[in-house]
Amino acid sequence: MNETLNTLYPWIKAFHVIAVIAWMAGMLYLPRLFVYHCEVAVGSPESERFKTMERRLLRIITNPAMIAVWVLGITLASLPAGGGWHQGWLAAKVVLVVAMSTVHGFFARWRKDFAADRNRHSPRFYRLWNEVPALLMIAIVILVVVKPF
Repeated sequence: MNETLNTLYPWIKAFHVIAVIAWMAGMLYLPRLFVYHCEVAVGSPESERFKTMERRLLRIITNPAMIAVWVLGITLASLPAGGGWHQGWLAAKVVLVVAMSTVHGFFARWRKDFAADRNRHSPRFYRLWNEVPALLMIAIVILVVVKPF
């Protein structure tokens, strides 16, 4: 079984990268939608449009992409072709991906708050949180490409 999966390793890796790109697109866009959503009146047609955009982005793109990232990433790390779980850079990457998943959870919670017209944060709050996925992504990419330890 592992031998078959090892031959599929480049394909699994390609789909993992595609899933990462889709996840990051959602993670970078959703808090920007929150910024704009803060600037419209509760109950307005614009607010309702933002609710739809946020829900669809999370449910149709961001959530499935995150699940694919985890499934494919664990598969890659588990295959002999991936080098195994003992690599230091991989352990650090997993910690950062857990952090990214936690941020994803925050975004999902805040989306629900907007959906219920209970947003408690300012546009500035969401602008700051918009930077967190980018910073985590930079660190993850450096770990994967450079493999410093």
